[in-house]
Amino acid sequence: MSSPTTARAGNATPRAVTGCSDTTPPAPGVDARRTLARCRALVRPALSAAIGRLHPWTGEMAAFSLGWCEAGGAPRDPSSEGKGVRLALAVLCAEAVGAPGESAVPGAVAVELVHAFSLMHDDIMDGDVTRRRRETVWKAYGTGPAVLAGDALLALAVQTLAEVPGPRAGALVGRLSETLGELVRGQAEDLLFESRPWTGPEVVRPAEYRAMAELKTGTLLGCAAALGAQLGGAPARTVTALDLAGRHLGVAFQAVDDLLGIWGDPEVTGKPVHSDLRQHKKTYPVLAALAADTVHSGNLLALLTSSRRLDGERAKDAAALVEACGGRTATVAEARRHLDAARACLRSVPLAPEAAREAEGLLGFLLHRTV
Repeated sequence: MSSPTTARAGNATPRAVTGCSDTTPPAPGVDARRTLARCRALVRPALSAAIGRLHPWTGEMAAFSLGWCEAGGAPRDPSSEGKGVRLALAVLCAEAVGAPGESAVPGAVAVELVHAFSLMHDDIMDGDVTRRRRETVWKAYGTGPAVLAGDALLALAVQTLAEVPGPRAGALVGRLSETLGELVRGQAEDLLFESRPWTGPEVVRPAEYRAMAELKTGTLLGCAAALGAQLGGAPARTVTALDLAGRHLGVAFQAVDDLLGIWGDPEVTGKPVHSDLRQHKKTYPVLAALAADTVHSGNLLALLTSSRRLDGERAKDAAALVEACGGRTATVAEARRHLDAARACLRSVPLAPEAAREAEGLLGFLLHRTV
């Protein structure tokens, strides 16, 4: 399957990515968890200082969303924080172009703020009441306050880049603005998928889902990588290659999330097993299974279009049918294909060897932790 991924260097016209293929595994000996922890520790003081600039109420909701406190502001165990993949990507890409990781901190803060904003608003639109095994912001504080907090994070992200000293601020803000536009387009497509039928000419095709995943997930990872490279003083060709790597990573990341949404351990995901099937979500495993057009896919379609609730044994049966149709295998292959493409993009430009190894180790971790 070809990739819809596109990228830009400065104001260059976006170009399609085709044919990136590299099945060589990442270099051994990289501890991705340690890499993530190191990058979080580097960025956390600046991120905390940025949140501290907000109104106390929106700041508390922001801290709650990041896993720093409970509703009401009581401190929380820092181990409950997210992995920080996006901020780590910014730091590693700055280091990969020969700059200190500290140079990427404004970009890392900005993308982490945008990520938190997008999750707040996504949870409202999807009606999700839990995230990371606790209440979502809108459930804990109310819908209006959560919208406000998300808006505050978005404004703060733009401000963070606008305040970068020197002549680069305009280009950094421009890249983030383009990314935000793509995020919105991806979310619009995702929401529209919900109203499209499971069969017939208007059915959602796997290629359409992939394009949505690039916009909704890949574009921010690409932005993180590109901002890190820009802040590190990289040439345009390198910035473009790292942007492409992040975008491919985003499609792979979404594929892994889709696998977790059906077969993930509730102790890890914080959601019931088969949660995406129970909610009738049009995810890649289901769409690939239906596209197989077999007897099993016909039975799966009957379950998905039935007026009966898809829970308990019926959800378990649906998951088994998705697997029998090849939906799980196809999704694993999709994730691996895009991770190989991301690695190939990293290897297409000269990078500092150790930072490049850490970046590749992070890519592999995001896939092999699940599949």
